[in-house]
Amino acid sequence: MKDLSFAETSARHPLLARLGGIADLLAWPLSASHYVELVNPLWATHARRARVEAVWDETRDARTLTLRPGRSWQSHRAGQHVRVALPVGGVHQVRTYSIASAPERELDDGCIEITVKAVAGGRVSQHLVRALRPGSVVQLGLPEGDFVLPDALPERLLFITAGSGITPVMSMLRSLAARGELPDIAHLHYAPHPYDVIFAGELAQLANEHPGYALHLSYTRALGEPSAPRRHFTAAQLDGICPDWQARDVYACGPQGLLDALAARWQEGDLVRRLHVERFRAPLAEVPADVSGGRVRFSRSGREVEADGRTSLLRVAEDAGLNPPHGCRMGICHTCIARLKSGCVRDLRSNALIREPGTLVQVCVAAAAGNVELEL
Repeated sequence: MKDLSFAETSARHPLLARLGGIADLLAWPLSASHYVELVNPLWATHARRARVEAVWDETRDARTLTLRPGRSWQSHRAGQHVRVALPVGGVHQVRTYSIASAPERELDDGCIEITVKAVAGGRVSQHLVRALRPGSVVQLGLPEGDFVLPDALPERLLFITAGSGITPVMSMLRSLAARGELPDIAHLHYAPHPYDVIFAGELAQLANEHPGYALHLSYTRALGEPSAPRRHFTAAQLDGICPDWQARDVYACGPQGLLDALAARWQEGDLVRRLHVERFRAPLAEVPADVSGGRVRFSRSGREVEADGRTSLLRVAEDAGLNPPHGCRMGICHTCIARLKSGCVRDLRSNALIREPGTLVQVCVAAAAGNVELEL
């Protein structure tokens, strides 16, 4: 049975809601929610939180976290993502992850799932995969994103995923299966080795139980060898696995190299309108060979550090001990803007140089291009 939150209980009992308003007056300058949070963080109304109910290791470096959202959660659409915030090493960190569970799951037990792959050098992903335990509480945003299937479901679909890019598509597959609406789907998924396939068992079960779902697994490495380009996406491979790909609506998620290759292929056939992609990172331009950094001064904190010209100014600030507001870390949400006081920065997505003092810079997708001063 789903536990009712404080807010849900109040909504069903107007007298409790009125008492809550009086309690807020008495608790000023805080609110009653701050004190209720001490009893149960999920009852808080001043912040949206979720409790880790369970963890499950999908592969050697990927873990699924079952989260129970608290007050004000809104059901997601399959394919959307959510911001997760928590302290790591004493610093408040925010990252965005796709919701892997189906929306129908929330009607069952009120929980959602995110599946996180530990990234080398990734402070938050490493913490979520290696250290977070059931009972932990995290902050949770609302579902976002338009990487979703249309209400009028196409008769034929093509999913192309790689690595942890399977997560938003897994939400779609689970939702379609739960509704009994799994159509004709060809699914091409890339992973280094068989044991690196996230959701391997469930994908095999879906393929076994639904004749219309054709799963094709492609392994990019052989045991003991580095990644081989010949094992990655090619037009010939696509033609062999899904000859009618031009007639299908395509949903793809994975690393930038895969998505760039898909975009080029679909542009050749003038079929870009059929290609829908979800990126975990901003599409970055190739770094110029002569790129150079400089000294970065953060005027509000008075800190100065050297930057290499390749690392985002957000990461430079974090490494310097600052904690700028941030969200998606890929230039979409515009949370991490800072005013340029002097100097020059390079937009990592286009290599465009920004020199005009007073310009608002998205520090998650900008790097130093010489000495620079920012209002941070």
